[in-house]
Formats: sequence, structure tokens, C-alpha cells
Amino acid sequence: MIDTNVDLFQWPFRRIAGDDPASRVALLRKKGVTQAWACSYEALLMRDVAGVNIRLADACRKHGPNFLVPFGTVNPKEPDWQDDVRRCAEVHKMPGIRLHPNYHGYTLDDPVAAELLTLAASHKLVVQIALMMEDTRVQFPLMQVPTVNPAPLVDLIKGMPDLHLELLNAGYSGGGETGHMKELGQLENVYFDIAHQEGVGGVARLIKQTSASRVLFGSNFPFFYFESSLLKVREASLTKEETHSVMDGNAQAFLKH
Repeated sequence: MIDTNVDLFQWPFRRIAGDDPASRVALLRKKGVTQAWACSYEALLMRDVAGVNIRLADACRKHGPNFLVPFGTVNPKEPDWQDDVRRCAEVHKMPGIRLHPNYHGYTLDDPVAAELLTLAASHKLVVQIALMMEDTRVQFPLMQVPTVNPAPLVDLIKGMPDLHLELLNAGYSGGGETGHMKELGQLENVYFDIAHQEGVGGVARLIKQTSASRVLFGSNFPFFYFESSLLKVREASLTKEETHSVMDGNAQAFLKH
């Protein structure tokens, strides 16, 4: 089982399970995970992006060799962000980066977003974009962070065939973004995790709207209960082949691009 949506260190607004990397790794192994793609909660608010990525890479080597796969962060609104991309690829040997546009103060129609995605693709980095981290209804009153609007990606991705993108926490909620999500679901280099697929049959519905080869297991652990994502797969009535693809095979293929 490969979990493509995990974070290390401390969530900034409350204590959650396994605050230290060693405990978090132990919890994931106990739940049957064989590999976890990890970013850092520090990436949300800290401006020293280089330091965040160093600590993430060190934690993955120390506490999860051959288990934790580090996904660094890049904030294109900070100076020298292009060098952060280079260091993720060349120094830390990360396979990809995870972006948080809403926490870092830019939208996906900002020209810097296209520049960042293009640079990541040139370094052969896969890209994850977290559309949200926390339901807007329960956010800290002085820290209101809107959900990322994915609509600009439709045209952006069409012009970037070498980019491989995974949208995290991207549920088909029935809101105004649904049409754009369906358009994105038809693009062969866009993948989706299941952490925010809500409602009965959510995973099966996502596969129908996209492809069984582009849906990846992702738990948003430890912010979400890990078992929630497991139950979403179990109740979807997938075939044996589809289950293997979602739980493991698609993630392996995604990183090989």
C-alpha cells in the first residue's frame, strides 16, 4: 500500500497523532503502508523554505529509509524559489514537490504558477498540488485560507505534456469547481488522490469520471483518520485489478514518468 498524501512534523493549530516523524512512521507501518510520500506541515507557514526541505529530507532518511519519500515545498512568492526547485531535484534527490498556493498567496492563474510548473517539469519533478488542507468552516478565525481554484490548470496542463500532476484533497463536492475538475479528469497527465472523496461510492465515482489508472490512494494522514481512506476503497466495490491499481500500482507508475 502506497500512501501518496502524508505530512510530517506538527500541524500548526492543534496536536495530532504522532507529532514526531518516528511515531508517524510507526503508525503508518502498523496500518499496512509500505511507502508514504511525505511533505512537511512546516511548509505551510515557514518562510525559510530551504530549511524546511532540509529537515524533511533528513527526517525521511533517518526515520523512514526506503519507506518515506520526501516531497519538498516551493513558494514562488519567496526570493530565489527557482533554487529551491533545483535543490529538491539535485541536492535532496526528491522525486517531486508539493505546492500550497492558498497558503503561499498565489492563484493558479498567476504567471508564476506556470513558470513554477514548467521549471519542475524541466527537472523531471512530479508535482502535487494540495487544493485544501482543512475545511474552511473550522479554520482558525485569524487564519482563513480559501480552497485553491483548479480551473486555470485546464489550459495550463494542456500546454505541458511533460508535467505529471497529482491533485490532493480534491473532492467532487458538487460546487462550482465540479465542471473544471471533470475537465481535468480527462487529461492523461493529471492524477487524483482519494482523501477528500466523500459520500457513498465516492472512489468509484472518481474512477468513472477520470480513469482507474489515475486514482491514487492518499489518506491526508495524520490530519484525517487513516481508516477513512481504507473504507472508501473497500466500499467502492472495485475489481481486484482496480483495487491493486489504486492502492499501489498507479503510484508506482506515476513516479516512473
